[in-house]
Amino acid sequence: MNSTVNTVLMKGRSNKRDFLREPMKIGTRGSPLALAQAEETRSRLMMAHGLPEIAFEIIVISTKGDRVLDRPLSEIGGKGLFTEEIESALLSGSIDIAVHSMKDMPSEFPIGLDILTFLPREDIRDSFVSLKYQSMEDLPKNAVVGTSSLRRKAQLLSMRPDLTVVEFRGNVQTRLKKLEQGIADATFLACAGLVRLGMTEIMRPISVEQMMPAVAQGAIGIEQRIDDLEISSLLKLINHRPTEIQLKAERAFLKALDGSCRTPIGGYCIIDGESIYLKGEVLRPDGSEVVSDSWTGKVSKAADVGSSAGFSIKEKIGDSFF
Repeated sequence: MNSTVNTVLMKGRSNKRDFLREPMKIGTRGSPLALAQAEETRSRLMMAHGLPEIAFEIIVISTKGDRVLDRPLSEIGGKGLFTEEIESALLSGSIDIAVHSMKDMPSEFPIGLDILTFLPREDIRDSFVSLKYQSMEDLPKNAVVGTSSLRRKAQLLSMRPDLTVVEFRGNVQTRLKKLEQGIADATFLACAGLVRLGMTEIMRPISVEQMMPAVAQGAIGIEQRIDDLEISSLLKLINHRPTEIQLKAERAFLKALDGSCRTPIGGYCIIDGESIYLKGEVLRPDGSEVVSDSWTGKVSKAADVGSSAGFSIKEKIGDSFF
């Protein structure tokens, strides 16, 4: 362990931890994409601190969202279904950090936990995926499209109300297998996931103007115990500030709208020097109405811009919109 890491650890608890003897435990879901994200986190920590691979241990944790695949997320609890067991392990000390896809994260964290570290964001766009067709425009009338996302369903129906949308849960590999089985003619996947899995050959990106991405899509967050100063010091060196700023605005927008897996909401933030540009939308679940707007503000006020944007949309749509 190099002197930098020794110095970092001494800033934490008085009994500094030797990660070569007691590896840092990284909690994650068990899908190929989740494991790829955990491995990216480990690689960045290894590079930042000159630590070998044996200083880290990836712990796979099964969540209810992974186990219950026969019902829509909106029926069994929403985004927290992918985090509850992992956060329990973090609070108990069974793991040191947890790696998450930020688009799956609820807007509130359990007491004692937070996400203060973000890896560089990948492509935020959605991808059209089909074994038969090249684009949404190529889909014939009454074609079947599979998705578990209320946002994607609402966006698709707003553009193509003639299509049939069916529930399509599971990881990337499971959904591709369902396409092979003919359960649907097409589906949508996040470009970021396909890039991280090395599956860009099937990627057909959709512009953000045509299909606005989910809030925080393409971003990886690392959850930790707030009072663990050792871990905070180690993670600080791999935090990607531009991604942090974008997510401050986007997640504040989501929080103001009380957004969850039960609400079709899209949004993304762009940084331009010291300014940010935020675009957001909400949709009726059947796609019959879309309310969107854009806002600008200062980087230093990213969360405030997001909150104001969310409340302004909320005033426009009223309580019965969803």
